[in-house]
Amino acid sequence: MNHDIKVEPVEPGHLDALLELCREHAAYEEAEFTEDGQVERWRSAFFAERPALHGWVATDNGTPCGFMTVTTDFATWSARRFAYLDCLYLQEPYRRLGLGRAFLERLREFARDQGCEWAEWQTPPGNELGIGFYRRMGAVGKPKLRFHYDTDERGAS
Repeated sequence: MNHDIKVEPVEPGHLDALLELCREHAAYEEAEFTEDGQVERWRSAFFAERPALHGWVATDNGTPCGFMTVTTDFATWSARRFAYLDCLYLQEPYRRLGLGRAFLERLREFARDQGCEWAEWQTPPGNELGIGFYRRMGAVGKPKLRFHYDTDERGAS
């Protein structure tokens, strides 16, 4: 197979493919995924004057095969901004081709450009391939429990 793989910023024409990639990512992580209008909310988040979400797509001959999304946040203890890698996913045939490294380099560049001194992310404990990759790239795991707190009335009991 002849690959012409590029990593480029998310554009409006990528959003439908991003929806499918998110569906695949959720299945990979054995998580629930519900389609409920993400594409329109992404349009606002990615392309606003002050974007809430930043992203890159890997394409092979123009067809999306992976993505990474990042936000910025502020840490209370250090009183510094940091980048939060929300999602990083590559379809199986595109793993181990150097794309993960390319995405993390984009993350590093983005964080520096945004004045962020570090980046953080999480991955499921069973994602051994991802964990091994992150460690090889120099990332250090910090054990914490992840909590989810619904803020609508359905979450109150």
